[in-house]
Amino acid sequence: MSEREQALQRLHDQRPRLRALAHHILGSAVDAEDAVQETWLRVHRSPPRAVGNIDAWLTTAVAHTCLDLLRARRSRREYPSGTRLPDPLLVADHRSGPEEQALLSDSVSLAIQAVLTQLDPAERVAFVLHDIFAVPFDRIAALLDRTPAAARQSASRARRRLRAAPTPEGDLGDQRVVVDAFFAAARRGDFEALVAQLAPDIVLRADAGAGGGWEIHGPRDTATRALLFARPSSDVRPVLVNGAAGAVIMFGGQPGVLIAFTVTNERIAEIYVYADRERVAGFFR
Repeated sequence: MSEREQALQRLHDQRPRLRALAHHILGSAVDAEDAVQETWLRVHRSPPRAVGNIDAWLTTAVAHTCLDLLRARRSRREYPSGTRLPDPLLVADHRSGPEEQALLSDSVSLAIQAVLTQLDPAERVAFVLHDIFAVPFDRIAALLDRTPAAARQSASRARRRLRAAPTPEGDLGDQRVVVDAFFAAARRGDFEALVAQLAPDIVLRADAGAGGGWEIHGPRDTATRALLFARPSSDVRPVLVNGAAGAVIMFGGQPGVLIAFTVTNERIAEIYVYADRERVAGFFR
């Protein structure tokens, strides 16, 4: 087997992991797929030669492609802050195939993913490569064209920003109990029971597409909005969103609204609502 064939075969085997890496850096499933495909083309055109660790080389190659995409995106000022939530990593509750397990094993919470999309490219790449994929700082430094100390500082700055993001607590079953109680209270129209499921400092963030996003703070205002999208007639189905409990609301048998939850201390600390039906449908294709 030639070096090109070996590299392409390894890229195929590592595709779920490399796509998860690109997704964390870019916050977009479509862009992540493009980054992995661009790396495939790069390997096909100019395969690595005399590489001791092909997996490490592929990881760096995908990260380099992502860095180029991030810098191009910033120069075009795409995705203005506050108007677009990052693409989620979705797995149906009942699915546990190899690719789904690979996605979940490398996933971060949606709250962390949302903060990642606000970091500058160097901070984002340094944190994801080092803290999630265990890439040493000397290799990250070469990718970023910085010293290892500067690469370490970029990851440290990212870490400080990310500490404020709540992370899901408890196992998936515990989270699902809280989420199910949330929907049950909303369907009954039981406002106080709904408020009881929400943390005092809860934040609800919604993306309705075309810059139509909004943010709500506090349990009572959040509960008021929740009563609108969790009606008694709603067809609500469970999904895993970045490895945590979530739900999709169906309309006419098709996905319409995706809701992700961050459960901490047995209460819901954050809710992410994807209300752009066209975008939500794309998540399930």
